[in-house]
Amino acid sequence: NISTEEFLKRVAAGEKEFVDICLGGLNLTGINLAGANLTGAKLLGANLSGANLTKTNLSYAFLDGANLSSANLEGAILTGGSAVSANFENANLRGTIDSFMHAHRAFYHNTIMPNGSIC
Repeated sequence: NISTEEFLKRVAAGEKEFVDICLGGLNLTGINLAGANLTGAKLLGANLSGANLTKTNLSYAFLDGANLSSANLEGAILTGGSAVSANFENANLRGTIDSFMHAHRAFYHNTIMPNGSIC
């Protein structure tokens, strides 16, 4: 596992490639990861509330138990990812590409769904 501080330093330095990184349980509230490549990332239980994940590649990422409330995932790639029991309250999923392979027990309330409808 990488520390929150180390990860934030890498993001601040402009790094966008985080393939297979382990960020489980980290508090990344409000982080801007727009356009980042998080393919295969382990974000189990991470706090991504208010995060900007616009056009982020989350293919095969593990977001089980993650807090994505008020996060912007517009245009994100979700192919084969897992979001079991994740919180998507007030999140924006408009235009996401593909969908999570596993998302049972995920919480959607006032969530903008991929087709623009509100759930």
